[in-house]
Amino acid sequence: MKDEAKARELSFTVPEELSGLRLDKGIAEYYEEISRSRIAGLIKDGGVSVNGKTAKASYSLEEGDSIYFALPESEIPDIEPEDIPLDILYEDEGLLVVNKPKGMVVHPANGHYTGTLVNALMYHCKDLSGINGVLRPGIVHRIDKDTSGSVIVCKNDLTHRDVAEQLKVHSIDRKYRAVVWGRFNNDDGTVDIPIARDKKDRKKMKADPSGKRAVTHYRVLEAYKEFSYVECSLETGRTHQIRVHMTHIGHPILGDEVYGSRKAKIHAKGQTLHAYFIGLLSPLTGERIEVTAPIPEYFETILQKLRSMG
Repeated sequence: MKDEAKARELSFTVPEELSGLRLDKGIAEYYEEISRSRIAGLIKDGGVSVNGKTAKASYSLEEGDSIYFALPESEIPDIEPEDIPLDILYEDEGLLVVNKPKGMVVHPANGHYTGTLVNALMYHCKDLSGINGVLRPGIVHRIDKDTSGSVIVCKNDLTHRDVAEQLKVHSIDRKYRAVVWGRFNNDDGTVDIPIARDKKDRKKMKADPSGKRAVTHYRVLEAYKEFSYVECSLETGRTHQIRVHMTHIGHPILGDEVYGSRKAKIHAKGQTLHAYFIGLLSPLTGERIEVTAPIPEYFETILQKLRSMG
């Protein structure tokens, strides 16, 4: 590869949602800030390795694959620490759980190189795990920009690998709170429907029998005239799982402009979805860690309006 002396090394472990994609498409989706043509050129020149071996663009990614390549410094924006306040719900020597506000992007990507959770974390922490590359230090999982609530952050690679394995085997308890359209016939239920990436729009997911198994358990907390306040527990963790599942069963999330797009008297400014609870085993002690992210003000305001409307 040309100009290696001025190149920055990038590497990441393939997450579940990229499994099955071609190598070139997978890298392009993971690193949105790098052009597809540049990625194609790197692969063609033999500059991209999978699990330590040079791979072709047509290689089908598998979850857990280790991807490595070097990219000229000039093609990667500098990610700077920023003194952005963090709502830290839990912290120890290996990890922390942060209550991400609605509207904040988790990690830098095309069009979002400042003001992200990563920028704030780099200011707060001296060390963060590097497994997911220079643009995602410490990030082992993520939630959408307009989803608020708990995000696990790893301070070192050992902790990162442990938490990633817990995510892989679905042993981490994750509960979300959401306001959805309509009333339910039953107070609780389970949606067990596979999810796959939408071939017409790669940024979207959809319920698809050919996809990977996805299971969401839900229970109704409060019922209103046109909406319901529900808690959703993830048995699996597919991309956009709750948003896709709720839409599929006829109860899209209030404010979800991608999967719901219904007009309501209440303006939510993005999906009303909050990562409320996380339970996992401490990589350091093996003891159980349970963290609850308080319902944010924007969410409480919506609930109060719904209660007043009946």
